[in-house]
Amino acid sequence: MAKKPPVKKTARKVPQRKVLLVTGLSGAGLSTALKALEDLGYQAVDNLPLALVDALLARTEGRGKPVAIGIDSRTWDFSGPKILKKIAALKVQRNLDAALVFVNCDDQILQQRYTETRRVHPLAIDRPIADGVQRERQMMQPIRKAADHVIDTSDIKAHDLRRLVAGLFHLDDDRGLFVAVTSFGFRNGVPREADLVFDVRFLDNPHWDPKLRPLSGLDAPVVKKIESDPEFTPFFKNVTGLLAHLLPRYDREGKHYLTVAVGCTGGRHRSVYTAEKIYVWLNRMNISAGVRHRDLDKWAAQQQLKMVPEDRHIKNTKRRSA
Repeated sequence: MAKKPPVKKTARKVPQRKVLLVTGLSGAGLSTALKALEDLGYQAVDNLPLALVDALLARTEGRGKPVAIGIDSRTWDFSGPKILKKIAALKVQRNLDAALVFVNCDDQILQQRYTETRRVHPLAIDRPIADGVQRERQMMQPIRKAADHVIDTSDIKAHDLRRLVAGLFHLDDDRGLFVAVTSFGFRNGVPREADLVFDVRFLDNPHWDPKLRPLSGLDAPVVKKIESDPEFTPFFKNVTGLLAHLLPRYDREGKHYLTVAVGCTGGRHRSVYTAEKIYVWLNRMNISAGVRHRDLDKWAAQQQLKMVPEDRHIKNTKRRSA
């Protein structure tokens, strides 16, 4: 009687616990990011000494629950080399899925935030804010270079930061790809978080029509003007064709958050309408999406107008199927 071949034992996959070390520049939005992670289901701990990280992860209470640990220049035993050594040690543990997150921001914006809130920078107790910002950036530079995720908050508001954090670190593995569409004006710079950028400055500019200048891409006369441009329809067809080709592939690669930015000169007319139209197309394709208009708010505030309802900052479809 022939012997049965030995049964190969397959190695049992060790369930991994998500661990995020969240650091960055003071005033960049670290607390907001931690709060967003807590809302997602992470156990969030702020300003934890590095020496206590292992003890926290070893506790039996809440074992297996994802953890987000905030560490910055206020932390008692803070040092760049120590953080890099700690994240390296966590990444080699088979039962952990560890990542280093860095929250960044421009120096000028940081100084403005500290001035407006009248807070004292932790590294500038008895010196100008700019000195503290520069000193901290130098301390943080090696950490930023080694970070798995860098989130720049220079041009985004708190609610957009929470949405970005949710897209990057959500715990629902079946949720799939979320597409954030934003309009912007090139004169104010390209959004730092943009993955794909489309330039619509080749379209006829409604700004040069005195009747359309005070309106936006959300208004019917501007919509009619843009749609009458013979270049718009083939352009939009090409854009949606490209997105239809790319989005399923991003989804298969495990990308959870994609930012599509549409820019014109001022971010009020052509880019606003095109971003809205892309959002509508994504909605019809049953792809989870959101839309916001970065520079339209600023312009409306200057004109003492409320052109953009609050609920248009984040418009979501409930489900996606890319």
